Amino acid sequence: MKEQWFLGIIQNKVLSDKAANIDTAGKMILEAAERGANVVVLPEMFNCPYSSELFPAYAEQHPGGETTAMLSEIAASKGIYIFGGSIPEKDGKQVFNTCFIFGPDGNLLARHRKVHLFDVEFSAGLTFRESDTLGQGDTITVVDTPFGRIGVGICYDIRFPELARAVALRGAVLMVVPAAFNMITGPAHWEIIMRMRAVDNQFYVAGAAPARNEKASYIAYGHSMLVDPWGKTVQTLDEKEGIIVAEIDCQRLAQVRAELPLLKHRRTDLYELREL
Repeated sequence: MKEQWFLGIIQNKVLSDKAANIDTAGKMILEAAERGANVVVLPEMFNCPYSSELFPAYAEQHPGGETTAMLSEIAASKGIYIFGGSIPEKDGKQVFNTCFIFGPDGNLLARHRKVHLFDVEFSAGLTFRESDTLGQGDTITVVDTPFGRIGVGICYDIRFPELARAVALRGAVLMVVPAAFNMITGPAHWEIIMRMRAVDNQFYVAGAAPARNEKASYIAYGHSMLVDPWGKTVQTLDEKEGIIVAEIDCQRLAQVRAELPLLKHRRTDLYELREL
């Protein structure tokens, strides 16, 4: 496993034009690779406005979809790993909120379908029901790379500490979180959740969010960020489009776990996660 390497986090503004979204994301991935990123992660629904009604219309199958074709092509051309945020994935009659992960040869390594669906109703006026058009994933996703194991959770997934702990127990050094927190949940919870999951599990956490689009019906908070295993924010963006390229230091992770051995001190005689 390589001890030091670079992660790219993409924060693109999502428009109603799917082709434009794909083109922008592709250019930003290329820029991150040119800046030295070995692994790149994109936001949740980076090719599609975050609207439950629109997900079926924007959905695509793999193989055969234009978005995943772009991700595969760039991964192969640049020799990088791409965690493709998420897109609406069509599988038969069902649509899923799915992260496709491609290796440096362009082959599909895994896909993570969002496990926890965002069905909420806030008194401030925002109501959203992913379950109206999306199916629920049923797997914990951890991908082997030369840089260590990398786990995936999509947006609402990160609010459930059991999922992040399951990823950590599978040996992940990093959990990537493509997410589209909104202007209610973002200011209140985005940073604290990313930092707390990093502290809980003593691994890196990368939150990849869409840039803010004030004209959208669902306005994303933005503020993509990388947090280290001590809970320190390594780098963060504001609400505008941007790219983070930051170092992942696995020696730092080992140091934190050695000095404060939380995972070793778990009382598995009293509690444990059920394996799926």
